Amino acid sequence: MKTTLARWLDSDVGYSFRTSPVAMAAATIALICVFCSLFAGWVAPHNPFNLASLELSDARLPPAWTAEGSTKYLLGTDDQGRDILSALIYGARISLVVGMASVLLSVVVGVSFGLLAGFRGGWIDAVLMRLCDVMLSFPAILVALLIAGVGRAMFPNAHESLAFGVLIISISLTGWVQYARTVRGSTLVERNKEYVQAARVTGVSPLRIMRKHVLPNVMGPVLVLATIQVATAILTEATLSFLGVGAPPTSPSLGTLIRIGNDYLFSGEWWITVFPGAMLVLIALSVNLLGDWLRDALNPRLR
Repeated sequence: MKTTLARWLDSDVGYSFRTSPVAMAAATIALICVFCSLFAGWVAPHNPFNLASLELSDARLPPAWTAEGSTKYLLGTDDQGRDILSALIYGARISLVVGMASVLLSVVVGVSFGLLAGFRGGWIDAVLMRLCDVMLSFPAILVALLIAGVGRAMFPNAHESLAFGVLIISISLTGWVQYARTVRGSTLVERNKEYVQAARVTGVSPLRIMRKHVLPNVMGPVLVLATIQVATAILTEATLSFLGVGAPPTSPSLGTLIRIGNDYLFSGEWWITVFPGAMLVLIALSVNLLGDWLRDALNPRLR
């Protein structure tokens, strides 16, 4: 009896994945990043946020392969003596969690509004779409910057969990619009098909029709869009952290590490900012490549 993985590999999407070296390489890189982030406590050689273990005498050491480097710190250290490699692993975990959580929140809100607008129509559709138009008129990064800044000003001594919550909401505030518009367009097509009409005739409630019949048939584009938006959310979080209104300083993400290293970029300590920047590019690129492959794999015209 074939396993679920074996059946998936034998499907059209699985065959497309197996025959695409770019998709396989991107998936491998993404899985490695996710694995290292989830098990940072076991994978990272040091705990860069344990103040008791930091040694200021080891500050700004170059990578291990240089003449002045130390094998104790493979990618060197920052201005506080933190191991760059360990900081990357812990920082990537924060960036991935914030990015995925914000996309998940955007999907839930956007799909719900889009499904309601497309299925019900009328004034509900008009109000929700005008709301989408208003949200699209503001640059997403400025809205996120405003919400994150206001949140930090209102709760200056807030716990880290509240700070991350404000950050996730600020990124999701404009992210849901694309899902709402995409699902609305697909729902407008699906609601007039025979299976929906048959469900209405048999007395199925509108809520059940939307949840059981229409929703599964409009999730294909949403899945592709969500995959690509994960990279965008990670970059948005890094931008906010670089500007100083993102992740708390006690739990720096990749954007915070880049901002810290930027002060030493022209003084010779290039590794403090280059390696976090390269890690951010690697994560975003792998997720984008996966999204591009998934978009082509789920497009019946390209099969």
